[in-house]
Amino acid sequence: MKQIIIIFLLFPTLFWSQTTFEKAKKLFEAKSFDKAEVLFKSALKENPSDFKSLEYLGDIASRNKRWDDAVGYYKKLKMVKPSVANYFYKYGGALGMKALEVNKFKAFGMIDEVREAFEWAIVLNPKHIEARWALIELNLQLPGIVGGSQAKAIEYSNELLDLSPIDGYLSRGHIDEYFKRYSDAERQYKHAIIVSKSKTSYQMLANLYQKKMNQPVKAKAVLDEYKNKQN
Repeated sequence: MKQIIIIFLLFPTLFWSQTTFEKAKKLFEAKSFDKAEVLFKSALKENPSDFKSLEYLGDIASRNKRWDDAVGYYKKLKMVKPSVANYFYKYGGALGMKALEVNKFKAFGMIDEVREAFEWAIVLNPKHIEARWALIELNLQLPGIVGGSQAKAIEYSNELLDLSPIDGYLSRGHIDEYFKRYSDAERQYKHAIIVSKSKTSYQMLANLYQKKMNQPVKAKAVLDEYKNKQN
């Protein structure tokens, strides 16, 4: 009998929290992020371990480039759901963006944690594609003295090739483009087009022609080819 009374007394609160979350979710989907944030915070106040509200709040903070807030929300998510790979990936991404806004000395002190977050995402989900892309970019952008490595970037690109051929070819093309091996990058992007016919593949090849190889005619031809295939 006591259990029934307790459930009855708690029901209005639980119902309110649920409807608040649903309203917030609809506002988020309608891109009313400021209004959604207010309601998600209300839902989280009722239930501090509400991982769904935490994630939405982290995503809103990331959209608004409030990296300290985003890092805080995603860090809580890791604690609430330590087996979810994507929470480690989002934490690493937000922490990495925060590192870009602080002085270099402080940023270098954050790099290991950023890398570890992405690597742990892969441990939890061996098929995590986005974490490998993030590690590729990290290894390209960092100086060798603090852990940057072309060899490691290529290693992750090879893993992507096994998981998703389009991501494998595009990532290897991106690496070649970064190191100004434009002919090699061109070949990789063409492979990506062959296996996927995706807009991203055509766009990356066109950008290579336009911005790096000074071949605007080829860039236009690539984009025209993509448009024609959509008709």
